[in-house]
Amino acid sequence: MTRFTGFALGADQEEWCARLRALAAERLRPLAEKGEPGRVNRPLLAALGEEGLLDRVFTSGALELCLLRESLAYGCTEAETALALQGLGAYPVLRSGSEAQRERWLPGVRAGRTVAAFALSEPGAGSDAAALALEAVPEGGSGGSSRGGARGWRLSGEKCWISNAPEADFYTVFARTGEGPGARGVSAFLVPADRPGLSGEPLDMLSPHPIGALAFDGVPVGPADLLGEPGRGFRVAMDTLNLFRPSVGAFAVGMARAALDLTVAHTAARTAFGGVLGDLQAVAHRVAEMATRTEAARLLVYAAAEAYDADAGSPQVPRRAAMAKLLATETAQYVVDHAVQLHGAAALRRGHLLEHLYREVRAPRIYEGASEVQRTIIAKELYREARVAREAQEAPEMQEAREMQEVAEA
Repeated sequence: MTRFTGFALGADQEEWCARLRALAAERLRPLAEKGEPGRVNRPLLAALGEEGLLDRVFTSGALELCLLRESLAYGCTEAETALALQGLGAYPVLRSGSEAQRERWLPGVRAGRTVAAFALSEPGAGSDAAALALEAVPEGGSGGSSRGGARGWRLSGEKCWISNAPEADFYTVFARTGEGPGARGVSAFLVPADRPGLSGEPLDMLSPHPIGALAFDGVPVGPADLLGEPGRGFRVAMDTLNLFRPSVGAFAVGMARAALDLTVAHTAARTAFGGVLGDLQAVAHRVAEMATRTEAARLLVYAAAEAYDADAGSPQVPRRAAMAKLLATETAQYVVDHAVQLHGAAALRRGHLLEHLYREVRAPRIYEGASEVQRTIIAKELYREARVAREAQEAPEMQEAREMQEVAEA
């Protein structure tokens, strides 16, 4: 694809996005409408696999992933979410799994036959992911290092607010193995849904896709189930979230653009007070503000994705990803809310696109790091950079002072 210039997409990118929007509206949305709210829509997943879109999640760069999610969200939010959850649940397997794990699970995920889930949050550890309590106890032991014996571990505890639970076929699970305090004592495991001791229940949420709770009652896992190294699970989680956070922003931008386009068409045609709504300065200015915020969010999302593609290991990536997710999700909430206001009561009827978007737009401000968490990440990185710059500036002065002292002593 032609490279994004920083100001506009290339012609081939625009054409691809247009095809995706049409596909979402014409093929995927009818399948989504036939699905049961709160349940995995396997025909929709299969269609995403047949179109090769699930495979693109694992072969695309961050920018292409953003374009994919934004375009699908514009035409069918359910299809976008189904695709994103496959990526979120299975990307740790692609990035940190063994060859055997990848061969066993990824072909089914790519084809839409196997449902993946990312199991990080817990009842007492949502935004504070390093405070996980799910425990991985070494076989024959009562705690301590996860390397305690090659026989494996037993998982005991709970996970909550897990998308695709309890219907997923496997879970990427993060558990405390005790190599150190906080994040240093977390490991990642691939846990098939049929493991003994693993159970789950659906949660009645404001969401069209399934969200559930999982209970682990001594669930056995072995060295072959590890994703990466023991004690490095938090890094597995953060690597995944750093890639997907900008694309959560892209999901939000897709919803905002759909709401904006609908609002422009409505206010240009709706007659009121002797003219059309768009003739009213208050309305026109509000639409202009919606458009400006949406464009700003879109560009920040693309910039964050470009930064990831240029150097995924750059210390600026977490901050840029956090900024993109924060601005885009907050912007989408603003745009959809004002779109509803300008449409009036009709937008609140069940089945109206804005009624659907109004329900969909709220959750992205919470999941994969709430807006408050993103602000914390941004501020932490800003102050870290300021500290490094200050120390670098002070270093020559301290060296000069030492040399002067040595001369004086001589």
